[in-house]
Amino acid sequence: MLISHLELKNWRNFTHVDVALQKRQFIVGPNASGKSNLLDSFRFLRDIAKQKGGGLQQAIEKRGGLSKIRCLSARSDPEIRIAISLADSADGESDQWRYEIGIKQETRGYRLPYISCERVYYKDKKLLERPNKEDKQDPERLKQTYLEQVNNNQSFRDITQYFNKITYMHLVPQLLRHSDDIQGRVLEDDPFGQGFLESMAKASSRARSSRLKKINDIIKIAVPRLQEITFERDQDTGRPHITALYSHWRPKAGLQREDQFSDGTLRLMALIWSLLESDSLLLLEEPELSLHAGIVEKMAALLYRTQKGKNRQVLISTHSAELLSDRGIGGEEVLILNPTNEGTEATVASDIHDVRNLLLSVKETSIGEVVIPRTKPQNTNQLTMLD
Repeated sequence: MLISHLELKNWRNFTHVDVALQKRQFIVGPNASGKSNLLDSFRFLRDIAKQKGGGLQQAIEKRGGLSKIRCLSARSDPEIRIAISLADSADGESDQWRYEIGIKQETRGYRLPYISCERVYYKDKKLLERPNKEDKQDPERLKQTYLEQVNNNQSFRDITQYFNKITYMHLVPQLLRHSDDIQGRVLEDDPFGQGFLESMAKASSRARSSRLKKINDIIKIAVPRLQEITFERDQDTGRPHITALYSHWRPKAGLQREDQFSDGTLRLMALIWSLLESDSLLLLEEPELSLHAGIVEKMAALLYRTQKGKNRQVLISTHSAELLSDRGIGGEEVLILNPTNEGTEATVASDIHDVRNLLLSVKETSIGEVVIPRTKPQNTNQLTMLD
């Protein structure tokens, strides 16, 4: 399944978002426009769907409470709402499911969050409408979603399972490189790639070998002189490691482990692994970081090739014109965030008249050349005039 449509109300930077999403969706905008917050709306859905270590209250608490989630531009409207449509394809013409949740906060007492609405539709049939009769008799029930309750989500468990599998990747090489100093502390759901080697260890030998072969083929091109990436376990501790041979004048003398790899090498390895690992929704945060522009220019094509034949969706936040320089990227695949006094607006690039006309009139123009200048802050020239 793919998310064909996203609606947000009073979420983080956004007072209102209503956009169609593609199988491959790039998200651009200036700093602090809400790119990470937009991706976090999907992580939030994953968190509230968890039966263990998750749920509505935990998902809100880990984000600092409802006041930290609710848009500052929301004014008098206290409700946060998220709604998504799930389809067999991203064209939106085959929508199967729709899930909607509204959240408010108690006005007295412990001021806990509660569900103002929860709805589920399968095609044109409504399967759930809350608050229901039982909720009105016992308002405490509204502290939990049906999504997180096995006894209540049977008729729409496909949605729960889909949310549970959402993957977020923003590998921080230093956390992986200095894992011994951190003493194995890994944040829940591993958003920063600390468990990258463990996920590699948990894969079957056959799957691991197949993925490493593909990583080898790509890394040999991207990283000069790097050869023979292999997986191994430490004989004393049993901890997983990646090793690679760097060719130079002394044969077999350039063997290194992951703690000696460059940031870009580690990030590229983790990116490729995450693309090959599953068919779940994948959220990528600025995958161009630490990578040479020549590699970044080919990343959109790499995403396409690794996902070819898969019914999988990838959402990518980026500041990179190089990443969007691939002329195979369509205007409908780019979502532009524009901060305003009333909250950030989200607009599909092909829906903007000027962008659409430029792409149609200048055939050699890439989407990156058109949209990235639109996200540039207006007064950046003043940065060079500061005393």
